Amino acid sequence: MELGPRLTEGKTKIIYAHPDDPSLALMVHKDGITAGDGARRSEIPGKGVLAGRTTANVFRLLARAGLATHFIDAPEPTLTVVRRCTMLPLEVVIRRLAAGSYLRRNPDCAEGVRFEPPLVEFFLKDDAAHDPLISPVEIAARNLATAAEVEQITSTARVVFATLERAWASHGITLVDLKIEFGRLPSGELVVADVIDNDSWRIWPGGERARMLDKQVYRDATLVDEALLADVLARYELVARLTDEFASADSV
Repeated sequence: MELGPRLTEGKTKIIYAHPDDPSLALMVHKDGITAGDGARRSEIPGKGVLAGRTTANVFRLLARAGLATHFIDAPEPTLTVVRRCTMLPLEVVIRRLAAGSYLRRNPDCAEGVRFEPPLVEFFLKDDAAHDPLISPVEIAARNLATAAEVEQITSTARVVFATLERAWASHGITLVDLKIEFGRLPSGELVVADVIDNDSWRIWPGGERARMLDKQVYRDATLVDEALLADVLARYELVARLTDEFASADSV
């Protein structure tokens, strides 16, 4: 598919204008993987294909669940067609179990403590400041979103999480936490946007951290070599294959 002018580029994707429709954009998934705010970077040939496949499967599931998203289609393995929107500079993290940065910020909490309902946290997208935690009050004070929009985002985030939690549970896999982002359409409507792929969550088969299938394998590695990258790719391939079932009509 022909690409329009490049609009922006991130660590794992490039956004292009749609060549024919100014209301749409084209998202190309790259083979890059990063950790530590980009301090660790690697290329894994084939990762972009798997990221695009997983993202398409997830967003098709969310659409069938009635959630408003920017997703339109995935006509090529690494290409996603999306509605053009202005991204909020926020990462929204939904946690079912305590893990990762939550434990670093709350050292008295044990890994695996369950949150009911899932805990929703907001982080300001700022690599230089290591994506700091930001409160709903601060979000409104900075005019990033209104108080009512923060409530809407929180409610939607929990529905997104519940939808994916059910889908993963059908495979005997625990969705530990999930990072999503939101965009604002020209109409002002907020939609789930960006990507949701194997870099976006922690998933533990059988609820066992030692069997993790997600990006944390790359983050935790003390040595990044060909064997490690091959292992990461194999886990991403399995995840993409499992999410193929998300795209079926029976998966909601």
